[in-house]
Amino acid sequence: MTQRKALGKGLSALIPEADRLDEGEVHFFQCPIETISPNPNQPRQRFSPVELDEMAASVREKGIITPLLVSRTGDGYQLIAGERRWRAAQKAGLDRVPVVVREATPVEALELALIENIHRTDLNPIEEAAAYNNLLEQTGMTQEELARRLGKDRSSLTNLLRLLKLPAGIQEDVMDGRLSMGHARLLAGIKALDAQKALRDAIVGKGLSVRQSEALAKRGKASPGAAKKGASKDPYVQSLEDRLKRSLGTKVEIKTRGGKGQITVHFYSDDELDRLMELFV
Repeated sequence: MTQRKALGKGLSALIPEADRLDEGEVHFFQCPIETISPNPNQPRQRFSPVELDEMAASVREKGIITPLLVSRTGDGYQLIAGERRWRAAQKAGLDRVPVVVREATPVEALELALIENIHRTDLNPIEEAAAYNNLLEQTGMTQEELARRLGKDRSSLTNLLRLLKLPAGIQEDVMDGRLSMGHARLLAGIKALDAQKALRDAIVGKGLSVRQSEALAKRGKASPGAAKKGASKDPYVQSLEDRLKRSLGTKVEIKTRGGKGQITVHFYSDDELDRLMELFV
């Protein structure tokens, strides 16, 4: 299996499912929890105390159902995927946890950790962007190459990476949930820092929706599309396109006229068509 295939297939290709734990061909064992260290490249930087308490309660009652994925490091192990389960197991007072050992380079470990977080619990946009940027830096891939490996549209990846250029305070707002991905994308397109901050304050202070924020930015001539010659697409429609691109992982076009319109979803291979059909049907 190539890395590209692994990225597309998700966790089922990497970690055994719960209903296979008793089968002889699954190579897992109960590992002392103190011999496992966290992954320094873990994409998820924030762990909700409430969620961890809930998971710890479940672990006390049912144990760890799906093994952690680890690699060998000297006389111990380092997590590749499963840090939330590992933390919850510690809170629950477990001495041992089930693990599957997989030899992986640092880049492969980062890819696998990224897969788990995307498939199990969504990363916030800043964490996801930082993980993709880390992959770009460590592998030397172009954005085009990384987008193909991830099954994403190039523009969706580019828009996500642009969030890393936002001021630290606004990035904190996104990570804490005060600003959505749509808000963040809008703010990232405003170059003037004073206008950017003023819009951010209005969004947070008044609880503005993305569409209301776009209208306010447009009135203030701060719309990201204002500087582009011939930019005529409605900001709300553009926002919807970006949300669909992010959700489907491919190029999406929306055309509207007189309350009617059409949505065009692009695909670039038979495999990608099959993937999209699984989402739609």
